[in-house]
Amino acid sequence: MKFQTKAIHTSMPRKDAYGALAMPVYHCCAYEFPDHQAMIDSFTQVSDDPDYSRVTNPTVIHLERVIRSLTGAHEVVAFNSGMAAISAAIMAVASAGKRIVTSKHLFGNTYLLLTRTLKRFGVETVLVDLTNPSEVQEALTDNTCCIYLETITNPQMEVADLRVLSQLAHSVGAALIADTTMIPFTYVDSRGLGIDIEVLSSTKYLSGGATSLGGIVIDYGTVPGFADALCKDLLMNLGGYMTPHAAYMQTLGLETLDARYSVQEANALNIALELSQRGDVEVNYPGLPDNPYHELCRDQFGGRYSAMLTISLPTEEACFRFIDALQLVRRATNLFDNKTLAIHPHSTIFGTIDRDTRAQMDVSERLIRLSVGLEDVDDLLADLNHAIDTAVS
Repeated sequence: MKFQTKAIHTSMPRKDAYGALAMPVYHCCAYEFPDHQAMIDSFTQVSDDPDYSRVTNPTVIHLERVIRSLTGAHEVVAFNSGMAAISAAIMAVASAGKRIVTSKHLFGNTYLLLTRTLKRFGVETVLVDLTNPSEVQEALTDNTCCIYLETITNPQMEVADLRVLSQLAHSVGAALIADTTMIPFTYVDSRGLGIDIEVLSSTKYLSGGATSLGGIVIDYGTVPGFADALCKDLLMNLGGYMTPHAAYMQTLGLETLDARYSVQEANALNIALELSQRGDVEVNYPGLPDNPYHELCRDQFGGRYSAMLTISLPTEEACFRFIDALQLVRRATNLFDNKTLAIHPHSTIFGTIDRDTRAQMDVSERLIRLSVGLEDVDDLLADLNHAIDTAVS
């Protein structure tokens, strides 16, 4: 079956007693067993019967099964946020004395996790230009546990060559861990590109209009011991499992993902093309033919370019005037809501990071991030053009 059919028709683990077409929400904590052996088998993971909803829940298990069906993954684990998924995946490969090689172009909290939180536990993080293979090679050592990156960085919109990074990582026995939030995993052959472990915020495209928080770890089975460390250690001991209601909403979101993403990405491209003609605003979007990452993005992601773009205005004050002038576009964080959202990352998402570090991360005070939604593109352009006129006049 093709993706859209699999997303809708992947069967439940067990037939529902009432013949429900959608997996019910199991809002319960514990489960009864027929005898002592069934209980032992569940708690020791001999069987896949749920034992306690902190670590196994039928509604969440169904979402994981659907994603496993769509990706061909070895293991899929759903967490209660994207940051929980990222933290668990990295902690499953890292330990005191290990090195993580990554980029300065990271989402703010991921940056702080790697450079601040894990540093307290003896994990070293080295920041390099991941688009420069020789610089990456120099940073790799025998104690490197992973190369970590975002497939399209947020908000710099940088794209690195995944095949090259995979080869470099594997040359020293390290894993390639990629945050694929920016383009749905259903459009990217992650395994074929050499990604060992995929992490994403399912709050974004999967949730179907920002209905619920979640994060996903997709393990392709190429890192020895990873699944055990993830499932038998971190999932059990850190308590970050997805809630059943979120899993229900995100399973429904998967059913409409293709329809929603196609419209959002088309809107993003149309907006980028239109605004790039103005001359008084800089547009950064890999779908534009003159974008430096256009060809690599087309090759790696099958002609998909995300539904996020950024614009740069002359000054920070102009950005604030733009934000305040918006009438249709919402002033809000998050990505890939059904509604189009605008935010000034420098003063908000990265606002707690000192100015020098923000400059090193290439988070400009002149930059606006746009997450493009499902509205009519003409209505969006009218609002955006009005706000830009107000900002630069």
